[in-house]
Amino acid sequence: MAKKTAKRSEAKRSEAKRNYKNRTLFHADNLDVMRGMNSETIDLIATDPPFNKGKDFHATPDSLASGASFQDRWSWDDDVDQEWVDQIADDWPNVWYVIESSRESYGDDMGAFLSFMGVRLIAMRRLLKPTGSIYLHCDSTASHYLKMLMDAIYEQRNFIGEIVWNKQNGVKAKTHWGNENDSILAYAKKKGKHTFNVKDPICRVPFSEISLSMHFNNQDDDGRWFRRRTINGKDYIYYADEGRFIGNLWNDVPSMVANTPLKSESTGYPTQKPLALYERIIKASSNKGDMVLDPFAGCATTCVAAERIGREWVGIDIWDKAYEVTIDRFKRVTGLTSRHGKERNVLLSGGKIHYLTRLPKRTDDGETDVPYLKTKNKLKQNEVSDGLTNKERKQRLLDTKGSACQGCGRKFDDPRYLELDHNNPRADGGSNNISNRILLCSPCNRLKSNMYTLSGLIRENKKQGYMKHPKLVEALR
Repeated sequence: MAKKTAKRSEAKRSEAKRNYKNRTLFHADNLDVMRGMNSETIDLIATDPPFNKGKDFHATPDSLASGASFQDRWSWDDDVDQEWVDQIADDWPNVWYVIESSRESYGDDMGAFLSFMGVRLIAMRRLLKPTGSIYLHCDSTASHYLKMLMDAIYEQRNFIGEIVWNKQNGVKAKTHWGNENDSILAYAKKKGKHTFNVKDPICRVPFSEISLSMHFNNQDDDGRWFRRRTINGKDYIYYADEGRFIGNLWNDVPSMVANTPLKSESTGYPTQKPLALYERIIKASSNKGDMVLDPFAGCATTCVAAERIGREWVGIDIWDKAYEVTIDRFKRVTGLTSRHGKERNVLLSGGKIHYLTRLPKRTDDGETDVPYLKTKNKLKQNEVSDGLTNKERKQRLLDTKGSACQGCGRKFDDPRYLELDHNNPRADGGSNNISNRILLCSPCNRLKSNMYTLSGLIRENKKQGYMKHPKLVEALR
């Protein structure tokens, strides 16, 4: 009884922290919405973003989603916001290394796609509770790059699996190994504390006939067949009727195209996924009453799946028809009746769907998406920003300090050899303000890393014999 009371108390505290309501569909850029949501209020993120397929997607004509289309092509010059670059380069250097290396190994389009995804995945991380998880749907186009990106943001130690979903849609390729699988990358916010309902029936499949005949040879007093195994000196009992844990290879959920019975679910949305797929994800990694977020809601598969199995949900999408399709799906799939209320909100028999075009405003302490700021010297958002881009900061320093490295005194005719860094590291609470910025050559920048202040770098350069012009360095400080 005490445990249940504690869980109810935690749920009430979590609900009180939220600055948004259950069953909310935001129509806006998901980055803007997520930056306005309070920290650690989401139990599970299950989302199906763009894949960097290099083509355009269009809905089926005359379908519910008719007119829906989105471009899955990416350009560094056209699609990357300088603010994203500044945030990632300043506050998430490991993420920036992934983006930079992807541009070298694949091309600018992959770098642009990862910049778009990276800044949003960073925002998602702040929203997750310590017990939360994120499932990111992708395919072989970018899955390996996204895995590196997720490792850099959520840390590799919190990786809890890569689900391989066999779509059963047939392979038509004749000149290469055709792909009929998608990947779903799963990470916990803190592995070991995350919710994982391994014994839920939706995560289990029947044992094979061979396995049943070979291993399940014992019967209990209730007539249930079981097997006993000893692992590391400890006995475990497995019942035949419970089935086996499905693991990470899912070949029992056909895609929308392949399975005729799923046509009743179809909205015509170009990348729609089956409800059964997301119901398994949600049941496995959340409990009844938990809050589920889909920042790329599209035709609302995650939202509908969450509603059907007793979870709360928030969806975000920039598509104009997301609202109409969501309402129609709730009527058709969940059987809920509805009537329109004020501000296009919809009253359901089980509650209300809130449709919002305005952004939420944070009511918590306003911490940024930067892990380094969780220190004794934590800075508030207004102390961090000076309103300049990194390009503008670098130019101002060039104008005032000249084109010499402030760490070793080497002069450079070409300013591209100088990199913008922090005097006091972000790990120690140093701000992004120009008053805390310095220009370093690449070797000095690598040596400084996040360990030294500028004074510490200068001492280390002197010790290792890298100092070029000590007097010039002192003049630049």
